[in-house]
Amino acid sequence: MATILVNSLKRLYAAGRVTKEQIAERTEKGTITEADYQEITGEAYGE
Repeated sequence: MATILVNSLKRLYAAGRVTKEQIAERTEKGTITEADYQEITGEAYGE
Protein backbone atom coordinates (compact mmCIF):
# COMPACT_ATOMS: atom_id res chain seq x y z
CA MET A 1 0.00 0.00 0.00
CA ALA A 2 1.36 3.37 -1.01
CA THR A 3 2.02 5.99 1.60
CA ILE A 4 0.78 9.56 1.49
CA LEU A 5 4.29 10.63 0.45
CA VAL A 6 4.37 8.18 -2.45
CA ASN A 7 0.91 9.24 -3.61
CA SER A 8 1.95 12.90 -3.45
CA LEU A 9 5.18 12.27 -5.35
CA LYS A 10 3.29 10.24 -7.95
CA ARG A 11 0.85 13.11 -8.50
CA LEU A 12 3.65 15.70 -8.64
CA TYR A 13 5.67 13.56 -11.06
CA ALA A 14 2.66 13.12 -13.36
CA ALA A 15 2.14 16.90 -13.31
CA GLY A 16 5.79 17.54 -14.16
CA ARG A 17 6.51 19.25 -10.83
CA VAL A 18 9.27 16.79 -9.83
CA THR A 19 11.81 15.03 -12.05
CA LYS A 20 12.98 11.43 -12.19
CA GLU A 21 16.28 12.64 -10.77
CA GLN A 22 14.51 14.13 -7.74
CA ILE A 23 12.64 10.87 -7.18
CA ALA A 24 15.94 8.97 -7.48
CA GLU A 25 17.51 11.25 -4.85
CA ARG A 26 14.75 10.32 -2.39
CA THR A 27 15.36 6.64 -3.17
CA GLU A 28 19.11 7.05 -2.54
CA LYS A 29 18.41 8.78 0.80
CA GLY A 30 16.05 5.99 1.81
CA THR A 31 12.98 8.20 1.98
CA ILE A 32 11.21 5.91 -0.49
CA THR A 33 11.97 2.36 -1.62
CA GLU A 34 13.01 1.14 -5.05
CA ALA A 35 9.50 -0.32 -5.40
CA ASP A 36 8.06 3.13 -4.65
CA TYR A 37 10.35 4.62 -7.32
CA GLN A 38 9.00 2.14 -9.84
CA GLU A 39 5.40 2.87 -8.86
CA ILE A 40 5.96 6.61 -9.24
CA THR A 41 7.97 6.66 -12.48
CA GLY A 42 6.84 3.43 -14.13
CA GLU A 43 10.47 2.36 -14.55
CA ALA A 44 12.70 0.14 -12.46
CA TYR A 45 15.18 2.00 -10.26
CA GLY A 46 18.61 2.23 -11.90
CA GLU A 47 17.48 1.97 -15.52
